[in-house]
Amino acid sequence: MKHKITFIYTILLFAVLWCCAGTLSAADNVSYLSSIGIKDREVVKKGREVQVSMHMDFSDLKIKTQHSVALTPVLVSSDGKHEQAFPPVVLDGKTRNRMYMRAQKLESVDLPPYHNGEAQAIIRRNNRKDQSYDYQASAPYQRWMLDGRIELREEVHGCVNCAKGNSTQPMDGTVLPKYIPDYKYTKVAPDPEPVKVRAESRTARLQFRQDSYTLDPKFRGNQAELDTVVNSFELVKNNADLSITGVYLTGYASPEGTVAYNLKLSENRALALANYITKQADIDKELMHVDWKGEDWVGLRAAVEDCYMLLKKDEVLRIIDECDGDRDVCEEKLKQLIPETIYERLLNEVYPVLRRNEYRIVYNVRNFDMEEARRMIVERPDLLSLTEMYKVASSYEKGSADYERVMATAAKYFPETPAVVNDRALEAMEDGRYAEAVKILEAAKVTQTNGVLLNTLGMAYAGAEEPYKAQDAFERAQKAGSQDAAHNLEEIAKVIDQL
Repeated sequence: MKHKITFIYTILLFAVLWCCAGTLSAADNVSYLSSIGIKDREVVKKGREVQVSMHMDFSDLKIKTQHSVALTPVLVSSDGKHEQAFPPVVLDGKTRNRMYMRAQKLESVDLPPYHNGEAQAIIRRNNRKDQSYDYQASAPYQRWMLDGRIELREEVHGCVNCAKGNSTQPMDGTVLPKYIPDYKYTKVAPDPEPVKVRAESRTARLQFRQDSYTLDPKFRGNQAELDTVVNSFELVKNNADLSITGVYLTGYASPEGTVAYNLKLSENRALALANYITKQADIDKELMHVDWKGEDWVGLRAAVEDCYMLLKKDEVLRIIDECDGDRDVCEEKLKQLIPETIYERLLNEVYPVLRRNEYRIVYNVRNFDMEEARRMIVERPDLLSLTEMYKVASSYEKGSADYERVMATAAKYFPETPAVVNDRALEAMEDGRYAEAVKILEAAKVTQTNGVLLNTLGMAYAGAEEPYKAQDAFERAQKAGSQDAAHNLEEIAKVIDQL
């Protein structure tokens, strides 16, 4: 009897080994994927989850009675570095399923693979009947899933859970396509400049005898300074393209003496220079506008800051900064500083630069035709309007050296003009230089109140992969009146949804 039991165990062991040996030799050949129909496959993102659904048709599947087939949908990233497996669907052959049902009751018996609760469904396959299953599962959304793909992976197991085959069936097309926003923007035309108004500002530092406002060309270096003043007017008058419309002259004095006295002194010295200009430069008196400011304490502070190795400079600056009342008292405090050489340096080195007349020549510039404008862009670009510069630029091929030269000139002379700021940013974005576009727009003060520029800023942020900053810029642009911003807010919301 003992030999008979041993013989039976030997036969059973041989059967198990034969089964597993057959599995190892034929593992790559066992697959049922070609007999399984998949349709209505869909992968969608809902909130922070990704959902996979498909209809599985097993009607053409003839599975061996002892086989178990696990079908696992897997979402794979476009670069193949990430995967997300979803719960499998298990198909059992008739005999295999019967063993599973028995194994559930016998805790000492190993369950077949995926029969321990991992599977979404365990289906007993009836080879003679139509069968199908509507699959649906979800998993947490992750950004790497965008532009991914779905694979259906198959594992076939035979008797005593021996592996019989592994196969993969890629499903056509990508899933969860990355949203490509279509932003809208507006080009800004240069503001028209029917009358081109320009101005040149200069400073005349003339020497007067003590307590005098008589302008003496022969006193010290006055003649050279006065020649410079007259010459600045002659240059404008002799230019046929220009016509003077106004001269604005302001006189300043240094703090020594009383405030009232210095105010009158700055007035008389400004009027003296105005009279000289009227006569020597032949300027109509009606064009002269004379003003005077008296003591220049703002200029005093700047000059003290620049005074090299001035003793007790911090104390001097403190007296100036705290002087918000009677400036004659403040002047006395400066005089009382010890040592006396401090005030002497102020009197001899600092005060003289404060005694001056500033004048501004305002003139109109005639309009230029294309040929003239091309010449002026090189000789006197400051006399061109932005519209004229744009016309010159458009006469060259975009991107050419001449085109870039003219646009660079426009940016130099009209740095805060919306048209220039917008075009510079858009050009940078066309070349993929989004960070540079952001820098251009943020540096321009005009951007903060201009709806078009704020909208362009939003696009620049989006291109620089800063979607939340882009959203904020689009919101500000919409409030500032940009018609494109509402559309762009919808676009950036779709981008943010995929983060």
